[in-house]
Amino acid sequence: MADFLAARERMVERQIAARGISGGRILDAFRAVPREQFVPEHVQEFAYEDSPLPIEADQTISQPYIVALMLEAAELEGSDKVLEVGAGSGYAAAILSQIVDEVIAIERQPELAQLAGNRMASLGYENVSIYEGDGSRGFPEKGPFEAIIVSASGSHVPEILLQQLTVGGRLLMPVGEPHEVQKLLKVVRTGDDEYEQEELGAVRFVPLIGAHAWNEQGRPSDPCPLPDLIRDAAEPLPDFDDPAFGALFDRFADARVVLLGEASHGTSEFYRARAAISKRLIEEHGFNIVAVEADWPDAASIDRYVRGRQGREGEEAPFQRFPTWMWRNTDVDAFVRWMKRHNDACGQEEMAGFYGLDLYNLGGSIRAVIDYLDDVDPEAASVARERYGCLQPYAKNPQGYGRMAMTRGFAQCEQPVVQMLRELLQKRYEYVGEDGDEYLDAAANARLVKNAEAYYRVMYHGAAESWNLRDTHMFETLCQLLEAKGPESKAIVWAHNSHIGNAAATEMGQIRDELNIGQLCKDRFKHEARLIGFGTHTGTVAAATDWDDPMEVKKVRPSLAGSYERMSHDSGVERFLLDLREGQNEQLSQALLEPRLERFIGVIYRPMTERWSHYAQAVLPQQFDAWVWFDETKAVTPLPGPQLPGEDETYPFGL
Repeated sequence: MADFLAARERMVERQIAARGISGGRILDAFRAVPREQFVPEHVQEFAYEDSPLPIEADQTISQPYIVALMLEAAELEGSDKVLEVGAGSGYAAAILSQIVDEVIAIERQPELAQLAGNRMASLGYENVSIYEGDGSRGFPEKGPFEAIIVSASGSHVPEILLQQLTVGGRLLMPVGEPHEVQKLLKVVRTGDDEYEQEELGAVRFVPLIGAHAWNEQGRPSDPCPLPDLIRDAAEPLPDFDDPAFGALFDRFADARVVLLGEASHGTSEFYRARAAISKRLIEEHGFNIVAVEADWPDAASIDRYVRGRQGREGEEAPFQRFPTWMWRNTDVDAFVRWMKRHNDACGQEEMAGFYGLDLYNLGGSIRAVIDYLDDVDPEAASVARERYGCLQPYAKNPQGYGRMAMTRGFAQCEQPVVQMLRELLQKRYEYVGEDGDEYLDAAANARLVKNAEAYYRVMYHGAAESWNLRDTHMFETLCQLLEAKGPESKAIVWAHNSHIGNAAATEMGQIRDELNIGQLCKDRFKHEARLIGFGTHTGTVAAATDWDDPMEVKKVRPSLAGSYERMSHDSGVERFLLDLREGQNEQLSQALLEPRLERFIGVIYRPMTERWSHYAQAVLPQQFDAWVWFDETKAVTPLPGPQLPGEDETYPFGL
C-alpha cells in the first residue's frame, strides 16, 4: 500500500519548497491536504508525481507546483475571501481552505462540481463552497473578493472578474490560446478603474469555457455579445464620393485638431476615407491645415503646388525615398489635386495648406534653411553653412551620426544646430516681412534639423526615447503651424493609429513608456482634439518585408480571435463609424473597456509573425474618439517612378 504521507512530504520539499515557494502557510497547507483523495482511484498511486493528472470529465488536476506558485503570487491573508474559477476536483480549493477564511469555487462541469462538493463535505472543509456554473462570469453575488484564482486559460482577463476584486485585490489567471503555451498573469486592482499587471511566466492550462472566455469550439465568447453591441451602434458608411460620407464626421468639426489614423501605411480605403473627411472639414468647417506623417521638405513641395506658390529652383521631386508608396500613390495624388482646385477658387487667407510633421529628411531640411537664408540674409546663410557643416557628412546616412556620437560619448553637432534655430527665431519679425510662408518653412526646417540631430543621437539608447523625441517633434511642429496660422486655424492630421491614438491607453504607454502625438494633443487641447482610428479584417496591403525591400502587395491575414478587429468583423457590418465619445453609445463603450489586441501594420508587414510583430493590447474607447471600419480592404496603387533607399526607421515595424 502506498505511503501517501511520506510521498506528500517529498512533494512539498522537492517540488514546491525546492523551487522557491517559501510561504510557511502554503507549505503547511500542501502537507495537510491528501491529494490522493482528489484524483480517480486508478491514478492515486501517481498523486504526488510532479505533473498534472487526469480526472473525471476528461479534465486534469494541475501540477502541485503551479498551484503553489499561483497561491504565493496571490499574497493571501488569513482573513481573505477567495474566488476560485475552475474548481475541477476541488484540490486547489481544499489547499486554499487551509490558508484563508472563506473559499468560493465554481466549476462548469456538473460531474466535477458534484464530486468536489462531496469531497469538501467528507473531508471536513467547511469554509469551502462549490457551485456549478460559468466561472468566467465570476460570482458577483458573493463578492467582492480579496483574491481570484482562475485555474483555466482564457482569451483575455475578463473585465467582469476584475470588477469583483476589492481595491488591493489580486487576480491570477493564465491567458492564451487553448492547447498552446500560455502566460500566467497577475493583476492587482489599485483603484476604482486602475489596475497593474505582471507576467509571471509560461504555463499550460485547459481552456476556460464560458461567456467571457472561450466557447466550445475554442473561439472567444463575448458576454455582451460585443459584436451585437457594435452592430447596434455602427453607423454604415456610404461611398466615399457620396457627400453623406463626409457629413457623418460633422460631429467632430468643433475641434481644433482632428487626427485621422490608419491601421497600415498601404491601404487604399484609409487614404480615401481621410480624403473624404478632410474635404468636408475644409469646405464646410474652415479647416486650413492638413498635416501628415511625412517629412517637412517633401510636404513643403506639395504645399507650394496646392497653394500656387513658386517652386524652388533645383528642388528634388518629393517622396522619392523608401517607402515611396506611402505618399506617392493614386489616392494621395487625387486628394492633392483636389486641394489645388479648391485653393484656386479661394482667396489667400482661405486656402488650405499641406504640411509634413516628420523629421527624417535631414539633408533636405539643411538645404532648405540655407536656400532661404541665401535669399533673405546671405551673411546668416554663410554662418548656417558653417554650423550645418558638422552634420553634412551624415546627411545621406544620419544614423551614422548616431553611431559616432555614441562611440565618442558626446553630441558633436548639438550646439551648432540649436544655435542656428535660436537665431532664426530671434530674427522672426525681421524675416517675416519678406515672406511669412517662406519664413515658416525655414523655421520648421531648422527645428527639424535640431530635433533630427537629437533623434539620431538617441536612437541607439532605446526605442522609447527615440520614438518619444520623434512624436514630440511632430506635436511641436503641429503647434507651430496652428500658432503661425492664427487663433482661428484648425488642423487635420493624417498619421498611423500608433501615432494618433492616445498612447496612454495602449501597451505603448503602459509598458514601453512611449507617448505620441495623439496623447500630447489630448493633454493640450482636451475635447478640442478628436482622435479617429481605422481598422480592417482582411484584404491586401502595400508593404515590404524589411526596410528598403521592394514593395509587395501582401494578403492581410484575417484578424485574430478576440481582437478589436475580430469583434468588428463579427458584427457583420462591412463599413461603419463608431462614435466612442463620452456620452455616446455608453453600453458599447463600457463593453469595449476590456483590453484587447489591436493590429498595427506599418510599411513593414510580416504575416507569419504578426501576432508578435503587429499586435498590441489597447483600450479602444480610451485610445480613440471614434473607430472607422472597413471589413475588406485593398492595397494602394503606387505612382510610377524610381525608389531611392530610405533612412533607417528605428521603430521595429515602420510606423
